[in-house]
Amino acid sequence: MASFLRAMALALVVMSMACTNAGAETATKEKVLAAIPKLEKLAQAAVANGGLPGLAIAIVYQDEVVYLGGFGVREVGKPEKVDADTVFQLASFSKPISSTIVAALVSDGAVSWDSRIADLDPSFKLHDTYPTEQLTVTDLFNHRSGLSGNAGNDLEELGFDRATILARLHFLKPTSSFRAGYAYSNFGLTEGAVAAAKPTGKSWEEVSEEKLYKPLGMSSSSSRYADFLTHENRAELHVPVDGKWTALVKRDPDPQAPAGGVSSNVRDLAQWMRLELGNGKYNGVQLIKEEAIAPTHEPLFNRGKNPVTGSPSFYGRGWNVEFGRYGTVWGHAGAFSQGARTMVSLLPSEQLGIVVLANAFPTGLPEGLADTFFDLVFKGAPTSDWTSQWNAVFESMFGPAIEAAKKVYGTKPATPAPALPVSAYAGIYANDYLGDAVVAEENGLLVLKLGPNGAKSRPLTHFDRDLFIYYPTPEMPEMPFAVTFQIGPDQKASQVTIEDLNDDGQGVLARVK
Repeated sequence: MASFLRAMALALVVMSMACTNAGAETATKEKVLAAIPKLEKLAQAAVANGGLPGLAIAIVYQDEVVYLGGFGVREVGKPEKVDADTVFQLASFSKPISSTIVAALVSDGAVSWDSRIADLDPSFKLHDTYPTEQLTVTDLFNHRSGLSGNAGNDLEELGFDRATILARLHFLKPTSSFRAGYAYSNFGLTEGAVAAAKPTGKSWEEVSEEKLYKPLGMSSSSSRYADFLTHENRAELHVPVDGKWTALVKRDPDPQAPAGGVSSNVRDLAQWMRLELGNGKYNGVQLIKEEAIAPTHEPLFNRGKNPVTGSPSFYGRGWNVEFGRYGTVWGHAGAFSQGARTMVSLLPSEQLGIVVLANAFPTGLPEGLADTFFDLVFKGAPTSDWTSQWNAVFESMFGPAIEAAKKVYGTKPATPAPALPVSAYAGIYANDYLGDAVVAEENGLLVLKLGPNGAKSRPLTHFDRDLFIYYPTPEMPEMPFAVTFQIGPDQKASQVTIEDLNDDGQGVLARVK
């Protein structure tokens, strides 16, 4: 359930674009420059009012970087300021960047968007044979493989590596027919990127450097978490604790690097925006063939409407494509529930783009600032309080779910049925997808150990008879989940159901005899 909530957050995030409508006024450099001081005031006010600890903004117009700026602090309680060189974790903003990298591989002839995964990476398998044989790079970048939106996320949270996660996706039943449904899948896209890199004989991380970061001089950008940690000038993740922004947890996204593991700053990302708005051309040179990069911006799957503006929203190959108030928008957003919010929005008809990076979750400020910026350029003033509307969207992601869980598990029954002896529950439980779950006795109490070598260890608190609760998610410390044992005829637990790991039906584990 916890990973499902995160997947929901990401699915909503990917729909959050600066929404723009055909037939509006034309941008000019004068209008763009006139909008920037007003945007700066809004950003400054948001930080001053505690809306978030820090953020950075880049704006590109007509192949020129017209603005780079930072606001607030990298970490609450410390004096270091955010500036244009502060490196942020991009979360799902990584997806369009990875799409650009695959486009570069397509441009080189190493792979095509229609290359079959079975040919590129024969070891990868979906649950069923036909999709496994026919699955393409496009299918995975368009999220139409049949994998659920949560597929693999739970394994990553437990500490499994990329190879293990991708191999275990085979055990998940599809949530829709092949190519018939859309489900935003981090590890589906990750496999698409990793497979596309296979013909080079190099890792995805090496290919990312070679095909994008180095050619564009993006010296602060990487698809490795270790590289992010080498930057002294980096933004820490923040979540609200007792109403105050707190740098509570770290997030190593290496297993899903193509989908969520890029780190960068607005100075580097401005160069990437130039490449995208130039349809593969950069500094007068066609680095990526137009016929390779143009397909990334095609609207392939109708995902409904933008949750704030109602604009029609589609997904392409790693990009959100939206038809809004000022024309077609290419965009994407990102979020880590551990404390990151990011977004990019490009208006190709005007050669105008904006990136907003923030070091906090939940907040809708990136979308609010981007929507307001386009209003300032085209209308001269905001047409709505976009930030308030987007804040409401993001604040609604976890709050109601936490309250619902607390309502169910927050107070024990007045007369709970007693638990069996601790020895009745202790033991090893397993299934093919999650692997082993160890329920151990420590000082007369039960502890649940999950992941490689039981790395994720959480105490179990008795609730009623054979139902226990635990709190698996550090950034949501008040979010309880149920761990329920089924008792066999020998008066020992024969299986356990772990609620927050059961979104794909894989949270049921049988006792290992």
